[in-house]
Amino acid sequence: MDIQLIAVIVLFALALLYVGNLAYKGMKSKAGCASNCGKCTADFSQVMPQEKNK
Repeated sequence: MDIQLIAVIVLFALALLYVGNLAYKGMKSKAGCASNCGKCTADFSQVMPQEKNK
């Protein structure tokens, strides 16, 4: 086996692991939508504090 074939096999295996990891994270979403972007479960309470009624 030459070095190019080994490099292609390693890169292909890494790509499969990456895509598998993305699919796994998308399926194990706890709340919100399955896009796994983080917007649905983000806590913005500290970003824009609520104003008190006067």
